Amino acid sequence: MNRNRAKSFVSLVGLAFLVACECETGKDKGVEVIEDEALRGTAADFIANAGDRVFYAFDKSNLSSEAEATLLRQAEWLKQHESRKVLIEGHCDERGTREYNLGLGERRSDAAARYLLDHGVSGDRVRTISYGKDRPIVAQGTADEIHRMNRVSISVIE
Repeated sequence: MNRNRAKSFVSLVGLAFLVACECETGKDKGVEVIEDEALRGTAADFIANAGDRVFYAFDKSNLSSEAEATLLRQAEWLKQHESRKVLIEGHCDERGTREYNLGLGERRSDAAARYLLDHGVSGDRVRTISYGKDRPIVAQGTADEIHRMNRVSISVIE
């Protein structure tokens, strides 16, 4: 493995660890809250203070209580930063056909979008897309870890 690939792998493992952590954002939960005024309203601010990932059970698109808590923080962040828009990406694990997973990814991103809309975010600020199983978030690890990390919707600040 060359040096750049090794660095990328280490970064990916670190990211996977952070994503796998089921802690909430905020100082009291072990995540550094961005307080630098220059970073307020940025994608990094969104990730640190709201969280950008919602995980799903196998073959499901319904929101867990943890997912709803993350989406509520996202809605509050978006209401504070009214000039920002969000793209919600729906992802799936590798099991199932491409067509089925595109539909499941769409249902996942739509569920997250509906929650934001129901909590006061304007519809013209929210877009969705499904990547199904075509863009896995994590490609290495145990099968259970990989599947769990890839059953996700990711909110990307635009």
